Amino acid sequence: MPGEFREYLFPHDHPRLAEVRGMDPYAYGEFSKKPGTFTGGLVEGWTPLYLSPFRGITEDGELREGLYSLTPAEPGEEAPVEAMVEAANDLLAALDDDARGLLSFEVDAVEWQTWANPEFMQFDTGLRLDLQPVEVREKALALMRASLSREGFELAHAMMLINGFLGEVVDLGTILNEFSYNIALYGEPDLRAPWGWQLFGHHCAVNCLVVEGRMVLSPVFLGAEPDEIDAGPHAGLSRVFSDRIELGTALMAALPEEHRRAATVFERMVDPAMPPGRVHPGDERHLAGAFQDNRVIPVEGVRLAELPEEAQRLALRIAESFVRLLPEGPRAARMREIEAHLDETWFCWIGGFEPGDVFYYRLQSPVIIAELDHHCGVFLDYDTPQPFHIHTVLRTPHGNDYGRALVRQWQDRATAD
Repeated sequence: MPGEFREYLFPHDHPRLAEVRGMDPYAYGEFSKKPGTFTGGLVEGWTPLYLSPFRGITEDGELREGLYSLTPAEPGEEAPVEAMVEAANDLLAALDDDARGLLSFEVDAVEWQTWANPEFMQFDTGLRLDLQPVEVREKALALMRASLSREGFELAHAMMLINGFLGEVVDLGTILNEFSYNIALYGEPDLRAPWGWQLFGHHCAVNCLVVEGRMVLSPVFLGAEPDEIDAGPHAGLSRVFSDRIELGTALMAALPEEHRRAATVFERMVDPAMPPGRVHPGDERHLAGAFQDNRVIPVEGVRLAELPEEAQRLALRIAESFVRLLPEGPRAARMREIEAHLDETWFCWIGGFEPGDVFYYRLQSPVIIAELDHHCGVFLDYDTPQPFHIHTVLRTPHGNDYGRALVRQWQDRATAD
């Protein structure tokens, strides 16, 4: 229901808001690290994880070789690298030497792994956009626009716009705004050699790498609280994840009862049958979120090969809805990769599946993890998941998040030459 989120507004003077109102991003970041607090606990748990040598998410702890082979993009599937290089160079040209130094990292730097989706700045990687001149902000958006599909840019930018709207609604504009995001470049912008960019902050994190005309776009985190803007210049933006939600419930409706029972690993979002730790304080039911680059995530639910053809078709449409940030050519290549592993793809569900229900689902194969979860309140006052607070995560398992598997092959070839 439009505007439903307004029933859950905190009073303006509530401590949840009042004690941080007016803080700049750095003061709020330090405030959020305080031991014994909710955010302090998250920081304490997440900080050591990114330091672990990158391996990649697996389902059983064993990395599979040969999933990602570095070959030039097929004709018609090339990434828009030329436009990306131009946009990246425009961004660099708008900066002084100090800012360029802060923005730029080696292509395989560990800093890729510092991205996070909360509103507090745990790692100040790259440049904080809301502290940059308007020209720099616009050139950062131009790099995103040059890299992503039209609808992909609009979706990612919608998360940023909604974040700014939320900041206006709760009067926390210094930490929640359209540009309260960090951006970084990895490697030197080049038509063939590997390089990429990263943008991250509250409810929007995108990691993009290109090499030999190919593009890897993961990890990607997109979320919204609320999932609409009902006032101001962007009013009318709403139900930003409607396709992912409707495809999920349609898939469940397409399953025979026995398969639906098998897909449902827990009937309730917080279920007594869940093992300890299954609902994380920050990630809730998500398993592949920030700092989970090496996590072992066993498959659950039902294997697509055992499902009716209509359910398989809907599962592939879910995958496509998650990878539609990719431009048309790289998206076609990615879907071909996903379809090649259909027999090894699993789907699982938590919660209800009727219209208006809240739920979690995960589509998982050796080459994709796509998750959607309804969450509890953070800047709005509710302690059970609501339909208007949604988190989604996209990963490339077995070592190719951040395009790392392809980068390593490039580096190995360069060393051999």
